[in-house]
Amino acid sequence: MQLYRKPEFSKKKIIILLAVILLLTVFCIFQNKHLTVDEYTYKNSKVSGEADGFRIVQISDLHNAEFGRDNKRLVEKIAEQEPDIIVFTGDIVDSNHTDLDVAVKLCQEAAKISPCFYISGNHEMWLSDSDLKYLYDGMEAAGVTILENETVFPVKGISMTGLADNALYNGTLAKLSENVDPNDLHIVLAHEPQYLEEEYVLSSPDLIITGHAHGGQVRLPFIGGIVAPDQGFFPEYTAGEYKSGDTTMYVSRGLGNSVIPVRIFNYPEINVLNIQKEN
Repeated sequence: MQLYRKPEFSKKKIIILLAVILLLTVFCIFQNKHLTVDEYTYKNSKVSGEADGFRIVQISDLHNAEFGRDNKRLVEKIAEQEPDIIVFTGDIVDSNHTDLDVAVKLCQEAAKISPCFYISGNHEMWLSDSDLKYLYDGMEAAGVTILENETVFPVKGISMTGLADNALYNGTLAKLSENVDPNDLHIVLAHEPQYLEEEYVLSSPDLIITGHAHGGQVRLPFIGGIVAPDQGFFPEYTAGEYKSGDTTMYVSRGLGNSVIPVRIFNYPEINVLNIQKEN
């Protein structure tokens, strides 16, 4: 009588399994650490001569991510773009595993390249008062301008309004827009893109720069992003350019992760917006 013997993994199968695990690990690391630069050209007849060719580098949704020691690779990529200004559009830290020094060090290095402007994201809103003070004190000491529902003028002919994340949907933009010169190109920095139709376009800004959606986390051909914060599955606004009437919105895929720790087919992104006069 032949006894049943439980099959055992052969050495070959174990080697194949380990190879698959290694390849998946390398794949995931590359997907989340390979920095890309996506450049967009925005044209408008309102662009002044001084603003023609104005270059904006957008950094969004860092979530404490590091690209090289002290974000050296990220800083080098930013410098290569030769920006006139750098804008941080929220979630530079992650409230779930906060490392404030990563954000502060990045700001210190970025401010050496060009003037920097920052707006808050939802994760900054979730920080404790003491952590938020530490972050903002560090940013301001580095030379970063923190915009909390105010308008600045980075170059003649451009009015740039920065919204705090808790003021995206309560009419704040409409009030601030009342004081914007209608001849200026009006740029709005707002962390979350999903308020385009119900809030932002009501104030008729020319250009909106946002993030928050993480590119949909996983991107598939012909489908795009799969899931995004506050938009759920198959979100409408995840990456690139969107238009509504005379308003154009750009959404950055961002750099880091939060609740979902892995990006797939969705490389970390630096956005470059090249502002040009339309003849």
